[in-house]
Amino acid sequence: MAATELRGVVGPGPAAIAALGGGGAGPPVVGGGGGRGDAGPGSGAASGTVVAAAAGGPGTGGVAAAGPAPAPPTGGSGGSGAGGSGSAREGWLFKWTNYIKGYQRRWFVLSNGLLSYYRSKAEMRHTCRGTINLATANITVEDSCNFIISNGGAQTYHLKASSEVERQRWVTALELAKAKAVKMLAESDESGDEESVSQTDKTELQNTLRTLSSKVEDLSTCNDLIAKHGTALQRSLSELESLKLPAESNEKIKQVNERATLFRITSNAMINACRDFLMLAQTHSKKWQKSLQYERDQRIRLEETLEQLAKQHNHLERAFRGATVLPANTPGSVGSGKDQCCSGKGDMSDEDDENEFFDAPEIITMPENLGHKRTGSNISGASSDISLDEQYKHQLEETKKEKRTRIPYKPNYSLNLWSIMKNCIGKELSKIPMPVNFNEPLSMLQRLTEDLEYHELLDRAAKCENSLEQLCYVAAFTVSSYSTTVFRTSKPFNPLLGETFELDRLEENGYRSLCEQVSHHPPAAAHHAESKNGWTLRQEIKITSKFRGKYLSIMPLGTIHCIFHATGHHYTWKKVTTTVHNIIVGKLWIDQSGEIDIVNHKTGDKCNLKFVPYSYFSRDVARKVTGEVTDPSGKVHFALLGTWDEKMECFKVQPVIGENGGDARQRGHEAEDSRVMLWKRNPLPKNAENMYYFSELALTLNAWESGTAPTDSRLRPDQRLMENGRWDEANAEKQRLEEKQRLSRKKREAEAMKATEDGTPYDPYKALWFERKKDPVTKELTHIYRGEYWECKEKQDWSSCPDIF
Repeated sequence: MAATELRGVVGPGPAAIAALGGGGAGPPVVGGGGGRGDAGPGSGAASGTVVAAAAGGPGTGGVAAAGPAPAPPTGGSGGSGAGGSGSAREGWLFKWTNYIKGYQRRWFVLSNGLLSYYRSKAEMRHTCRGTINLATANITVEDSCNFIISNGGAQTYHLKASSEVERQRWVTALELAKAKAVKMLAESDESGDEESVSQTDKTELQNTLRTLSSKVEDLSTCNDLIAKHGTALQRSLSELESLKLPAESNEKIKQVNERATLFRITSNAMINACRDFLMLAQTHSKKWQKSLQYERDQRIRLEETLEQLAKQHNHLERAFRGATVLPANTPGSVGSGKDQCCSGKGDMSDEDDENEFFDAPEIITMPENLGHKRTGSNISGASSDISLDEQYKHQLEETKKEKRTRIPYKPNYSLNLWSIMKNCIGKELSKIPMPVNFNEPLSMLQRLTEDLEYHELLDRAAKCENSLEQLCYVAAFTVSSYSTTVFRTSKPFNPLLGETFELDRLEENGYRSLCEQVSHHPPAAAHHAESKNGWTLRQEIKITSKFRGKYLSIMPLGTIHCIFHATGHHYTWKKVTTTVHNIIVGKLWIDQSGEIDIVNHKTGDKCNLKFVPYSYFSRDVARKVTGEVTDPSGKVHFALLGTWDEKMECFKVQPVIGENGGDARQRGHEAEDSRVMLWKRNPLPKNAENMYYFSELALTLNAWESGTAPTDSRLRPDQRLMENGRWDEANAEKQRLEEKQRLSRKKREAEAMKATEDGTPYDPYKALWFERKKDPVTKELTHIYRGEYWECKEKQDWSSCPDIF
């Protein structure tokens, strides 16, 4: 859970932000990968890297983070045509690499619609530094020597030629190669990704319209010049007519005058026709885009409907087999209906059919005359029918609570991270408005509830008679809460004040949980979970975080309590610091570091867990966690070893005789036989990379449920819109909710100020389901569950809930 806020400045995918800079020839506004080794140490230079300038763009001034940007090297970048066709070319160009090295000389080769580059001509035999497909690229001219090639953000090359003539030769060759590649792409029936192709078509259409508009403007300029020169020509001809010339000359002048008039009329007609063509193209392009979007939406809906029909067909088929096999007497089974219904008495096929039947959906109804088909006494037949009715009722309840296994796939939205992040340095993330592009469709309260994913560790701990063994399972549970943070590089929604989230798994897993946002500044959430398997977990977590440019640190404050009912053992611990690395440049990665002391306040037993920070120079396994379980005297009884993202093991420490006759601990490799697997991470669902890397539990958390409080996170509109892929609407809704929350806060502040002036008592904001008081164990002021939530849910009495959505 400690990493639940680590997504504060992280985009939907791996991205990086360039250092503040500009000057000289100017930094690129949008940079990107495509190359290996060009971006300098640690730059990543991978596809998806985003580079943003502090302001302006190429040519703007500014001060770089490490001084002024280096001036591009001088010298010829001469290109030599290849093949003489204009569509293939190779030669030297200067390519922007980074703010340290600036523009560097590279050998570029244009062939078959692909532009590749190398550090030298000799390198062409063995290594290609990067390639961009011109069929999906945009070619933009910046100034006399600079031009940009970009395929929509994933790859962008900022190039510079040695002269304007050389630049024009390259641009011409690139445009011809692009036109040829687009034509070949249109003729080919094979398409890799429909979504990217549609985006390419849209970009191509916009570029074509832009080019047409530019050409029409050129024609209009030429028309004005023709009209101007035509008027001058006619004036000159009129002057010639006024002169005393031979009759033959006057006839010729009259002919020329008529032709000049016809030429001017024709040119005007041509310009008008071109302008009409452009307007028609613009009008129909919008219709084509709408039609294409409509067809795509229809296809998606049909695919979803087909998938649902396939699932229903499968369930019906399985249910029908179960309903027909169970009641009938098979030739090989002779006896009463009671014998047939007894599990474990028949053959394996009967058990399989029975299992299939109880997975049937609720639309299957049992035949009314089912009991009459059974052999044996009426009593046995009646008892069998009752048993089946009970089982069918149980099956219906299970079907109604079927958990979802997928959510809408994450859309691919681009975002200029630097425009937001440059204002974040040194500030707390809770005070920075973030678009939903940085988020995942879960709230902080739901992320807090994810701590219970491995609740079975506490169930096992509750059954332990030995307090030291129990402490081992509690330690494994503590580590398991970090396993969901490895790939989750998006930020959860900050809950609104008074927002709640419940998770009722009392029937399935024996526990139920409630979270409430009890403070907004600083953000704090209270959590209470209770299990009929004999334990209670409660915590209040405040998140403080700082963005330091290269990395982001999240420091969770607050104490976690776990109480076992049977023994009265009361454990407390705190969370470690979470760090997100490579915020500026490179691929994002997350690390946990620090120590956790878990204390049993009844017996005095302790467990010290060490989260080893990752180091490039260490030979240890990444994300390593070690621990020791000691009694009140400090004697070590168990050693723990594992990683916070995969598993935790423990082994009993046996004292052995040392060299000087004293006791020494057993070495780790000697304890292999006594190792016990405490916890192992569950595998991620299929296609988790398209669903924000959610675990099976996380996929179910935002599923709609009836009967929850009106303040429940599932009912939050911006979060629901974002989950459904409607990010623009989600951003607008998020702004509305935040503004509503700000108005409520100002109203409370005004009421408090007025009460102070009048000398009347004023009650500050109080949580609805939690009460702030001193903890009897840690003596800290914390929010403890006051009760009544589940009783109000049973009565559906939510009159005390505020209107926050």
